[in-house]
Amino acid sequence: MTFLRLYGREVTSFFQLMGTSENDITISLAWVLSNCPVLLNSVVRSICHVRKVDFNNVEIACQEYESNKGFTDIEIRDDNSFHIIIEAKRGWNLPGKTQITKYAKRRSFARSKIENKYIVTLSECTQKYAAKHIPDNAGNGIPVVHRSYQDILNMANQSYSESNNAEKRMLSQFCQYMRGWMTMQTIESNMVYVVSLSKDYADGCDLTYIDIVEKKHKYFHPFDYRGWPKEPPNYIAFRYGGKLQSIHHIEKYVVTSNLHDEIKEMPDVEEDWDYFVYRLGPAIRPQKEVRTGNIYRNGKVWAMLDTLLTCDTISEARDLTKRRKQQEV
Repeated sequence: MTFLRLYGREVTSFFQLMGTSENDITISLAWVLSNCPVLLNSVVRSICHVRKVDFNNVEIACQEYESNKGFTDIEIRDDNSFHIIIEAKRGWNLPGKTQITKYAKRRSFARSKIENKYIVTLSECTQKYAAKHIPDNAGNGIPVVHRSYQDILNMANQSYSESNNAEKRMLSQFCQYMRGWMTMQTIESNMVYVVSLSKDYADGCDLTYIDIVEKKHKYFHPFDYRGWPKEPPNYIAFRYGGKLQSIHHIEKYVVTSNLHDEIKEMPDVEEDWDYFVYRLGPAIRPQKEVRTGNIYRNGKVWAMLDTLLTCDTISEARDLTKRRKQQEV
């Protein structure tokens, strides 16, 4: 068998050739919808109330432009039953109300007499999270609904058995492609996010921040707030006592405004902001002492995994990582 490699990685799906930016993902989704009638039917019916989608009477458009209203990611419409605008975001991101309102005011959309008109937000966010952050309608009565990439993946898997052989091959490759980026973590990345852990007790909890990591194998921090990441890292490391203590792969994560949902010892309180809560993999312990070095008390830094395990200090690992990345440019 002949193998194809791209940038050192084996290519097992033609969707991988598209890339994983937001535009790449939406174009890939539009392509599979335009070639797999069962999946198209499932997606449309999950959004609006139509009995069956006439595949031969559907138009799918990407990056449609209208003056002062910008581009739409995906539009799915037929002649008389439905018109759906999908705004896709990568990771746990959602469009703002202003962007949603612009879509609702597009001439081709607002003036249409079609009964089923919907604006759909698409990202990795759960329904529960999205319900708190997007409006129910776009201000002119047009409903706004959310679907997650996991929803799309589930529908693609369910469509497999009812599809023909060519469609099955495409669905299989599309599902493989989605699973490759859906976690929002760059699996190949060896970058580690290094944070300091406090010996203090977490607010309203009888566990210290160190206990939460060491005993509960979890860690939380604000979501996209004052320098905290907007996307979860692949690895996270903890320092306290003046040195590096452990490095962990992040096995799973959720975004929540109630930490009690994920850590039962935390108070059952709905906060005004959201948190990433990580489930940590087994600890990787450095084989030698790695001191903190020149990092201020609560400083958060990035370093490559191998540098943390070979350098004498975390700050040295940080600086070596920066030099390597500068050489890549």
